[in-house]
Amino acid sequence: MIDIIEKTRDGRPLSSDDIQRLVEGTVDGRWPDYQLAAWLMAVVCRGLTEEETFQLTGAMAFSSGRPEPLGLVDKHSTGGVGDKTTLVLAPLMASLGYPMAKMSGRGLGHTGGTLDKLESIPGFQVELPLETIRRQVEQVGVAVVAQSRDLAPADRRFYALRDVTGTVNQPSLIASSIMSKKLAAGTPHLVLDVKVGNGAFMTDVEPARELARLMVSIGRYYGRKVTALLTRMQQPLGWAVGNAIEVNEAADCLKGQGPADLREEVLALAAELIHLVTQERVATAWQRAATALDQGKAWEVFGRWVRAQGGDMAAVERGLPLAPVHRVWRAEESGIIRQVNTRAVGEVALILGAGRHRLDDPVDPAVGLRVYLKVGRRVAAGDVLAEVFAESEDHAERALKTLAGTVEWGDPGNVPELVLGRVSSEDSR
Repeated sequence: MIDIIEKTRDGRPLSSDDIQRLVEGTVDGRWPDYQLAAWLMAVVCRGLTEEETFQLTGAMAFSSGRPEPLGLVDKHSTGGVGDKTTLVLAPLMASLGYPMAKMSGRGLGHTGGTLDKLESIPGFQVELPLETIRRQVEQVGVAVVAQSRDLAPADRRFYALRDVTGTVNQPSLIASSIMSKKLAAGTPHLVLDVKVGNGAFMTDVEPARELARLMVSIGRYYGRKVTALLTRMQQPLGWAVGNAIEVNEAADCLKGQGPADLREEVLALAAELIHLVTQERVATAWQRAATALDQGKAWEVFGRWVRAQGGDMAAVERGLPLAPVHRVWRAEESGIIRQVNTRAVGEVALILGAGRHRLDDPVDPAVGLRVYLKVGRRVAAGDVLAEVFAESEDHAERALKTLAGTVEWGDPGNVPELVLGRVSSEDSR
């Protein structure tokens, strides 16, 4: 391990044998945390070559073997505020005949987690045995579950160390972490939703594009069809931010209602996945997905999915209950929204109890907010800017005070599109 640390520290590429030894020792505990932390810091300081990144990803992905794929398509988001696309996209793809088995995570910090949203549905189970997942995908066409403990175990250890050693923001480490889990799941078609903006992990377009290119290249190296969309996170996606409140909004979207930007992003992701599987034109695929959404086919699959994982679908149909203290923030004067501090909006959800600072923190499924803050929106005095659902007056008051500082007023000029760019494994062919 000392040789591996010194090679990376000095900028000398690791061989495939070096990387295999690194990963094996990480999984079996041979290398102590302090040596792994030293190597991670060396990577941050000196970087990895593309070939090293490919080899590291593969070694982490296949340390437990190469499983049969559970689904035909998969999706990964780098995380944002109000990002509930999986709740709509997964049943939509299944309704079109493209089964999706997705392993998701929990929210940490200002970004929400898909598992937390699903667990706000009474009875919904996210921990399922492999054979149950496989059977459910065959019968229903969709399963969204917690990540298996046997899936890319080296990444779990690396990620925990990166989180406490200041080594998170390194492109090769980010890409290998994400793609090792996706390769380990075996799914042949993958769309990556790379968020860009002040509510995302990547705040600028070009670094996000480079990360997308690297992840797409990894997928192509291992024979997977991958497309990455760069999507705007300069404002919350949709209106709802929280857990139960986001499930309710996803249900609205599945029934042809709800915010336009959520629908737009879901259809963009669906069209890319359909294109990867069938090679039909993206525009044609988009229209086919839109028709399935409008006809209620995805909503029907959503109901079967929720019931299959033990969830109370009747509760969803009624609308999941929200916290009892309801406060409204209204505009004091007319104006145009120039900019939204999206990260701060996500932190309001933390104040209310919808998120967590540490992975073992409890989450309140009923609290949350609806924010009608869209860049370029023209508002009049008295218009509703946000609604807060809290468990106490104190929490509601703190949330409203924080929200008041999340908006800058003025002419924003040209408002960028929701989809800022596209990177595909087909681009270099």
